[in-house]
Amino acid sequence: MGYLNRMTPSGTMPMATSNRAWRDAKKYLWLLGSIVPGFVAASWLAVQISGLGVFWWIAPIVTFGIIPVLDHVVGPDADNPPDSVVAQLEDDRFYRWATYLYLPSQYLSLLFACWLWAGGGWLTMTFVDKLGLMATVGIIGGVAINVAHELGHKRPQAEKRLSKLALVQSWYGHFFVEHNRGHHVRVATADDPASSRMGETLYFFIPRSVAGGVRSAWRLESERWARAGQSRWTLKNDVLSAWLASFALFAVLTVWFGAVVVPWLIGQAVISFCLLEMVNYMEHYGLQRQKLPNGRYERVRASHSWNSNTVIANVCLFHLQRHSDHHAHPLRRYQALRHTDEAPQFPGGYGTMLLLALLPPLWRRVMDPRVLDHYGGDIRLAGLCPRHEKRLLARYLPASAGAERSCVS
Repeated sequence: MGYLNRMTPSGTMPMATSNRAWRDAKKYLWLLGSIVPGFVAASWLAVQISGLGVFWWIAPIVTFGIIPVLDHVVGPDADNPPDSVVAQLEDDRFYRWATYLYLPSQYLSLLFACWLWAGGGWLTMTFVDKLGLMATVGIIGGVAINVAHELGHKRPQAEKRLSKLALVQSWYGHFFVEHNRGHHVRVATADDPASSRMGETLYFFIPRSVAGGVRSAWRLESERWARAGQSRWTLKNDVLSAWLASFALFAVLTVWFGAVVVPWLIGQAVISFCLLEMVNYMEHYGLQRQKLPNGRYERVRASHSWNSNTVIANVCLFHLQRHSDHHAHPLRRYQALRHTDEAPQFPGGYGTMLLLALLPPLWRRVMDPRVLDHYGGDIRLAGLCPRHEKRLLARYLPASAGAERSCVS
């Protein structure tokens, strides 16, 4: 609660950017992100002690209930590392191990869950109990995709391999290709399947983004091997090798624990990548890079990503909420990412915004006016969903602006 004691009388928090004696107040809290896979063991122990099956749902309860409440209570994150300490932060290997540790516990939790689904654990699970465990494992896999996101941007080959390994559980290995070489190039444009458009619902966006991401990753890898004068049908193809790794994992678990685990494995994978796509939906909603006279898009700026800066979600997600700085400096490690006021801000942390995204009318009521405000009231500058473009223009386009839209959506 030290963060609460640092609030200004107005209830806001000063950003700690002074070079003098700066230290990372969250340093040892970063380990909390790597204990998320412990939810499986914690839920099993809680059920054993209490007999209450609700504890199988521990990860959804924490993600959509406890974290939003704690974010509201603890408040914004005051720590912004100054330039003078960034290099030192980047070199501190403690932060790397805080992410590395996620992987062994991730797969131990998956093994434990398979054992429970197969009838182990010295208890009887109902169908609803198994659904709860599936949701918990799926959220663990979703956070693993975030760990893969952090590691996949780094130069060391060992970290790239760990990134690919973290994605095996969720069958989302193509993310390694599409995110780094696709999304970061096309972000906040109509060409990017992972950038949502104003008026688009989460339930329309997810299938569009999943399908578009797979197509993009396959195309990028095919083009890479074509440039090398080789066939794309090779185990060195990062998309093929990723899918084969996931197939091998599921096959081994099926042989080990029986076919009874197959539907639960598939379900947790779907939950994992849907959680990722929910975050994708939020991060660039309605934001658009404008086309320049030469036909190219303007460079990516902080204004092209929605940010949040709450302490608890920052720690649990390794500063994913400081998304603008990540796009500006994709190689920068999570501990050195900074909050910027130039970026448009969510009204709450990621946990709160995920809940809103599940309810499209509420999401639009909260976010559409913010998109409009971000563009100074000119709806023509926003990225609009083609299916709802006419309706949005009719509602928000100022009469003085004319009937035609002057920029590309």
